[in-house]
Amino acid sequence: MDNKIRIQKMIADSGYCSRRKAEALISGGRVKLNGHPVKLGDKCSFKDIITVDGERISMPRRKKFIYIMLNKPRGYVTTVSDEMDRRCVMDLLDGVDERVYPVGRLDRNSEGLLLFTNDGEFANDIMHPSRHISKTYRVTVRPDINEEQLVTLQNGVEIDGKMTLPANVVVKEKEQGRVVLLITIKEGRNRQIRKMCEAVGLEVARLRRISIGPIKLGMLKPGTWRELSAEELRAIRTAIGKVR
Repeated sequence: MDNKIRIQKMIADSGYCSRRKAEALISGGRVKLNGHPVKLGDKCSFKDIITVDGERISMPRRKKFIYIMLNKPRGYVTTVSDEMDRRCVMDLLDGVDERVYPVGRLDRNSEGLLLFTNDGEFANDIMHPSRHISKTYRVTVRPDINEEQLVTLQNGVEIDGKMTLPANVVVKEKEQGRVVLLITIKEGRNRQIRKMCEAVGLEVARLRRISIGPIKLGMLKPGTWRELSAEELRAIRTAIGKVR
């Protein structure tokens, strides 16, 4: 019986990085198995020794996966560490014993729901474009929005040379010089919401993600985190087609 698994999955399951990142490390010649260079497609067992740039990756036979939601405040970058010494989202995860990493990202000036895990397969499933996991944002724009801008946002706009998928856009509040929109998208391109608004002439004053698929930010206070409930995990796995 072959109990070996692909090396990139072993690395991802260890919580070191995502599977996609692990594949890039392997392709870059930075991964060794029992002291020997590996290539994509190679497999390993739990008894083997995997190193990345000489650092040993340890994978327990029974790994405790952890799934966390954080209400990211503005002013934090979504990285594990930052060469410019800016505040990182990892600084907010006090009390988390497992080594986790963010699922996707929010830019420094954006806030709201951010997921973390050490389950590489789970993270990859949520981020993969084919899953079309919806994300909803509460967006404050200035100065006002007209029907043409609203329809354009809903139908799709060209950003970075490519059209966005249709979006659901609802006007939540409207007052002098300020409009609050709820925008739901099913893709995750870089700074997508900001670029969509800028493309139709709207200035984004505030951007907060309030849901990822069925996972809602709710009343979680800015800068704090909690583990996902069993019900939330079942719901998000159903959304990505991985019901357990």
